[in-house]
Amino acid sequence: MNLVRSYLVFLLFVLFVLTGCQPNPEQLRRPNILFAIADDASWKHFGAYGCNWVKTPAFDRVAGQGILFTRAYTPNAKCAPSRACILSGRNSWQLEEAANHSPLFPTQFKTYAEALAEHGYWVGSVAKGWAPGDPGEIDGKKRELTGPKFDEFKTEPPAKFISNNDYAKNFESFLEARPEGQPFCFWYGSTEPHRRYEFEAGIRKGGKNLSEIDEVPAFWPDVDTIRTDLLDYAFEIEYFDSHLQKMLEKLEEIGELENTLVIVTADNGMPFPRIKGQVYEYSNHLPLAVMWPDGIKNPGRVVHDFVNFIDFAPTYLELAGVTAEEAGMQPVTGKSLTDIFYSEKEGIVVPERDFVLVGKERHDVGRPNDQGYPVRGIIRGDHLYLRNFKPERWPKGNPETGYLNCDGSPTKTYILDTRRKKGIIGYWQLNFGKRVAEELYNITDDPYCMNNLAGEDDFSELKARLAEEMLQRLTEQNDPRVLGNGDVFENYPYNGAVQNYYNRYMAGEKVPAGWINQPDYDTDLMDSVPPVDL
Repeated sequence: MNLVRSYLVFLLFVLFVLTGCQPNPEQLRRPNILFAIADDASWKHFGAYGCNWVKTPAFDRVAGQGILFTRAYTPNAKCAPSRACILSGRNSWQLEEAANHSPLFPTQFKTYAEALAEHGYWVGSVAKGWAPGDPGEIDGKKRELTGPKFDEFKTEPPAKFISNNDYAKNFESFLEARPEGQPFCFWYGSTEPHRRYEFEAGIRKGGKNLSEIDEVPAFWPDVDTIRTDLLDYAFEIEYFDSHLQKMLEKLEEIGELENTLVIVTADNGMPFPRIKGQVYEYSNHLPLAVMWPDGIKNPGRVVHDFVNFIDFAPTYLELAGVTAEEAGMQPVTGKSLTDIFYSEKEGIVVPERDFVLVGKERHDVGRPNDQGYPVRGIIRGDHLYLRNFKPERWPKGNPETGYLNCDGSPTKTYILDTRRKKGIIGYWQLNFGKRVAEELYNITDDPYCMNNLAGEDDFSELKARLAEEMLQRLTEQNDPRVLGNGDVFENYPYNGAVQNYYNRYMAGEKVPAGWINQPDYDTDLMDSVPPVDL
C-alpha cells in the first residue's frame, strides 16, 4: 500500500513539473526580427526561384535554411500602400488615405514597429521606411512608422544612382546601441532596385551579358535596350542582397542569428511598364524567404500556401506576446504565419490559405483632378480576376502628362517609340493602353497575363464565382469602393510635391515630375484609341 501511495505522489510531482512549472509566453525568449525589403523587385528574380542571371546568395541562404514561399503577394503594388499594409496588418482599402500613394498616414493606425517599441523591443530602421508621404505627428512629435532611423554611415556605391547609405554598417550601429538583453526589431529598407539606374552598369560593372537572360516578358520587345535595362535592374538587386549578407554574418558573429526571425521580400514588382503600380501577376507576386533557426521546424521547405503582406504584423505581435488590442492597434486582417513556421510540412501546409485579395486606388498623379485608377481583384488557385472600376481612364496616367504611374526608363521609352516611330500598336496597348472592365487570367499557364479569359463562354461561370467571392470578402472588410463610397479615395489630398499635376500642366505650368523622362510624354496620342483586348 505504501508503495502505491509513493508511486501516486511521484506521478503528482511529475504532473506538477509538466504543467504548473511550464513557462508562460511572457517568460519565453522573444525572437529578434530583421525585416529586409527591397524596393521594386518581382518574385522571379532571386536565385532560390531558379533565376540564373541575378545572383542572390543571402536571399538563397535564408530560403535554404528556412522557408521559401512561392505564393506571397502584396495587396497593393506601390511603395506607400504596400508598406502601409505591412505595418498595419490591414488591406490598403481598410486604411483610409493610406490606400493611396504619397498620403498623410492616418493617426488612428498604429504600426507594429510603434507597438513593439512600447512592449520591450529595441526598434530601428535604415534608409527607406514607409514612403512616400507624410507620416504625421502624435503629441507634436513626428511619427517614426518603422522605428528611429540609423542612417549615419555612408559608403561608396558601385554605380551612379545607387544609395551611398551603408546599410550594413548602420545595422551594426543599431545593434551596438541596443540595451543589453533587449530583443530587437529592425527594418532594412534598401532603395535598390528602385530607379534610376546607371545605363549598362550591369554589363560594365557587374560583368553581366545580355545572353544570360533566359526570357524577356512577352509584353515587351526582346531587344538589346530592354535586356540591358534588365541587367541594370539585376545589378541593383545584387547590391541589396550584398548588404543583407553582411547583416546575416554580423548576427552570426555576435551569436544572435539563431533567435532572429529574418524576413526578406520586396514592396512591389519591378519598376518596368505593366508591372510596378499595376495589378497583374508580376506586379503583386513578390519574393519571400523566412529564416528563424530557433523557431522554424524542418528548415529548407518550399511552401505553396497563399500568404499576404498583411500577415507580417500579426506574426510579429504573436511572437512578441502581445495582441493588437493590447498594443493599441486597429484590428488586423492578416493571419500569423506561425502555423506554417511550426509545421514540418511543405507544399500546401494550411489548406485554408487558398486566396489573396489585391487592388489599388490612386498612385501617382497625372489624370484630371488627381483621379486614381481603382481596381480590385482576387487570386484563387490558378486564376486572377480583376475588376477595373473606371475603364474609361488611362491605367498608367494620361498620355499628355507622361503616364506618371510608370517610372521613366529605357524600356518605357522604347515601348512608346514602337508606336510613335514604328506604328506598332500592340506593345503600347499592353503596357499603356486603356483596359476593359473585367479581366481573368490563368496565371499558371499565362503568368504574363496576356490572354484575357473574361469574355470567353467557357470561363463565364468561373468569372462569376470569383467576382462574387471578391465582392463578398471586400464587403466584409467594409471596402468603400464596393460599398458605393469609392470617391472617398479620390478626395484624400495628395501629399507629394506635385498636387493637381494634370490641371497645372495643361494650363501651361512647368510642373516637375522627376521620375519620368521627357520622351515619355505622348502629346500626339489620339483619345479615340479604344481599349483592345489582346
